[in-house]
Amino acid sequence: MAYLLAGARRYAGGSGGAVAAEALARVRLDPTVGRAIADAYMAAPSCDERAFAAYAAFSQETVRQYHFLIGRVEFGGLGLTVRVVDEDPYTDVEALVADLESRRLKVWASAASGNPHPYLSDGENDMFRAVHDAFGHAASGRGFDRHGEEAAWVKHGAMYSPLARRAMTTETRGQNCAQIFQYGGSQFPEQKAALLPHVFSDLSRVVGVEEVVSAA
Repeated sequence: MAYLLAGARRYAGGSGGAVAAEALARVRLDPTVGRAIADAYMAAPSCDERAFAAYAAFSQETVRQYHFLIGRVEFGGLGLTVRVVDEDPYTDVEALVADLESRRLKVWASAASGNPHPYLSDGENDMFRAVHDAFGHAASGRGFDRHGEEAAWVKHGAMYSPLARRAMTTETRGQNCAQIFQYGGSQFPEQKAALLPHVFSDLSRVVGVEEVVSAA
């Protein structure tokens, strides 16, 4: 996705998300780390006021990324058409990439999940799903298994400020690890507005990219 990579670099002021493709290809989620993240997510409160500043920053930055994603090309945007649908539109990253090659993207509606977020609106959640699929999965070229989710978190997380990344980590790394290591992939965990220990949002600690990450 050359236009997405170029767009991410432009959005980040030339840093490109700070993680090279060869580093992203090496990203793996250590099961010990994954279980620790899952335990922290499950132990976190459903809604913690101490997380609100991070979630406010996360929401603002996500909306900005979304408008960059759908903005008209002639005005500096990436020109995607996003459609919200009532069931999971992509079973693999290849189907996602095929749509994005035509600058189309489908997003599974948050309202259809029956699992409301305690802080984000359904619209904000849908916007995040769109930008994460584009700037996380498609831009990293990684799929939806635990290692692909880890790489997508690394790639997309580098586009957020450190404060916003705390909330973004809960929304991606935290939820994914809980789903995989707590529920064996059989169900999605309760959505929460809480922060995990700071170490879990530190991109430089990820297996495979320690020596090359230069995120803010």
